[in-house]
Amino acid sequence: MAKGFRQKIRQKNTENSGFGDNASGRFINKDGLPNVRKKGVDIFKRFSWYHTMLDLSTFQFLSYLVVAYIIVNIFFALIYFLIGVEHLTGIDKSNDVNEFIDVFFFSSQTFTTVGYGRIAPVGFTASLVATFEAFLGLLTFAIATGLFYGRFSRPRAYLKFSDIMVIAPFKEGLALMFRLAPYKNNALTDAEVIVSTAIQVVEKNVPKTNFYTLKTQLSKINSLALNWTIVHKIDEDSPFYGFSEEDFKNTDIEIIVHLRAFDEVFSNTVVQRSSYVSKEIIYGAKFIPMYYPDKENLSTVLDLSKINDYQKADLPVFEEEQK
Repeated sequence: MAKGFRQKIRQKNTENSGFGDNASGRFINKDGLPNVRKKGVDIFKRFSWYHTMLDLSTFQFLSYLVVAYIIVNIFFALIYFLIGVEHLTGIDKSNDVNEFIDVFFFSSQTFTTVGYGRIAPVGFTASLVATFEAFLGLLTFAIATGLFYGRFSRPRAYLKFSDIMVIAPFKEGLALMFRLAPYKNNALTDAEVIVSTAIQVVEKNVPKTNFYTLKTQLSKINSLALNWTIVHKIDEDSPFYGFSEEDFKNTDIEIIVHLRAFDEVFSNTVVQRSSYVSKEIIYGAKFIPMYYPDKENLSTVLDLSKINDYQKADLPVFEEEQK
């Protein structure tokens, strides 16, 4: 274990992390959500379907809507089929397949309140089912419209974090670095980042997690238009002071990133989180620049495909002397 690691254990760790010292596993997933499984309450109370639908990807959201639409229409088509196709006018009764296809499309027309008129219910039971389905369709499409609006109007940071962190030379010393960049055409200002780390230690043969705030060279910028490389200098005030490459590999470390910025379009504050663990830290490397001027020198090109690009870097010799 590195000397700086033992030094930090004797110091008071951060108590406002929001996590307990005996929590296990990764604290924050790569998508920024807490890695917490809740139990003790009913599953329908434990999950918010509204938040779940808003957090789905566009492909998942549309897929759920299409699948739900098909399942609902199959369900009502079965009801009409069991009631009897004689209670519906305009049905092709040549065979069972054609009958079911007709009642399925009648269900979809009723559910969407289109009602072309070729097929119509006859009798109380079929009319009652059609009335309820039309009512259910109105409610469903109202909810779907609200979800669509909520997804489009929800303020988001739209930031892409590098998949890795690097230990790079910095001002005749070492620094822990990662970078992020906006990937949409939104305008973010007053961006502020808070970086903390969770380090698992063993005290009296009992595993425990200590939390520390990592001081960054620049914690706030006025405008986030290009990529931003967050730099934490590893000096005497850093919990990683004296860490060797083996220490970073063998110590259970998680670095938690919390970024807050103001979106000018939404006129609202947006927040995004991410985290890095030991295996995502590359020792002795530095990032390659990811933006450059265009051919006419009239604008700057930000190449987001290079956000994880790095090259090997020689670390200062004095680092070996500190071990």
